[in-house]
Amino acid sequence: MNIKVLTKSGLPIYEQIERQIKERIVSGELKEGEPLPSIRTLAADLKISVITIKRAYEDLEKEGMIYSVQGKGFYVDDPDLQYMKEKQTLGLEERLAEWVDAAKKSDMTLEEAADMLSILWEN
Repeated sequence: MNIKVLTKSGLPIYEQIERQIKERIVSGELKEGEPLPSIRTLAADLKISVITIKRAYEDLEKEGMIYSVQGKGFYVDDPDLQYMKEKQTLGLEERLAEWVDAAKKSDMTLEEAADMLSILWEN
């Protein structure tokens, strides 16, 4: 599984892992019943602690995104994708509102903000 961990992002590593797995489930890249890498395998691949992976998997399980089978591992569950997409959209709106506030505080005009967004969107 291709997961990128940024140690200097300010976001805990387990949350980075959770977000990336959630995004793949919501987008349909990971399908219901598909197995996830074992905790040890993913920890070794990412060169991080098994405790970190365990935390990410446990949080995803609590949210109904994945489920575990004793002795076999973790699998993608059948979450309410509509709810998950709505939750994802809400999160984006919150981050965008923070960005807009920061842009206004720096005296950025709406046109400058729109230009910046367009440039970033294209990249």
